[in-house]
Amino acid sequence: MTTTLAEQSGTFTIGGDLEVRRLGYGSMQLTGPGVWGDPKDPDEAVRVLRRAVELGVTLIDTADSYGPVVAEQLIRTALHPYPDDLVVATKAGLTRQGPDVWTPVGRPAYLRQQAEMSLRHLGVERIDLMQLHRVDPEVPLEDQVGELKKLQDEGKVRHIGLSEVTVEQVQQAREVAEIATVQNLYNLANRSAEDLLTYCEEQGIGFIPWFPLATGQLSGPDSPLTTIATEKGVSASQLALAWLLRRSPVMLPIPGTSSVAHLEDNMAAAAIELTDEEHAALEAAV
Repeated sequence: MTTTLAEQSGTFTIGGDLEVRRLGYGSMQLTGPGVWGDPKDPDEAVRVLRRAVELGVTLIDTADSYGPVVAEQLIRTALHPYPDDLVVATKAGLTRQGPDVWTPVGRPAYLRQQAEMSLRHLGVERIDLMQLHRVDPEVPLEDQVGELKKLQDEGKVRHIGLSEVTVEQVQQAREVAEIATVQNLYNLANRSAEDLLTYCEEQGIGFIPWFPLATGQLSGPDSPLTTIATEKGVSASQLALAWLLRRSPVMLPIPGTSSVAHLEDNMAAAAIELTDEEHAALEAAV
């Protein structure tokens, strides 16, 4: 049996019982400009999703606010009925008033409404991983997580995750419910969530880095990123993903794209093996 690209990234078990391959796929870029409306080429969006699964991806990340609704419905169009090993993670807690506009709303009734809508849009009876997209500062965190816990107790949610949180917020949330994953901004150029990653490693919580491919100034002509990428015959983006996979066993990168070719390029990162020296050189570049 041929090993798929994503298989080479290894596995992580979300919540102790939901195994996924560590290199996943994020669906935000399948929408229109500003993460608003339909994609320019809906057929290509469907091809991307189907190709991701062909390449061995078993974790697809989405949100009710991508489009809004657009990404969830594309996932259903492309992949339903879902493969037995596919985990579709979604989110609720950000509302949309237009392109590039995101407003947190964490009122329990709203979170419940959006979870029920995601069940319908995805065509499932239970959401594998339901993430609080943002903490609403106007609503007690225990009320926001508490509503997700109620949905979990009702069998509508399997595992609960958080997004853009601090260590203290995760600890607070864990007093209400088991937290299986966190999703924070983290990449080779921005490691501001290092303390949270360390905490997740210690606690066995999955860490989903969003915006994983931001290389920015690191991909200049004489940078370590470019030098090592050239030596290994890979792209800077592939190297950035390989660094993330090597960085921590709880790391679950979800690079997104609206192009099959770009998807295939990203997935090839799973096969890249970094030496200790290369990993250290990349880490020292920032």
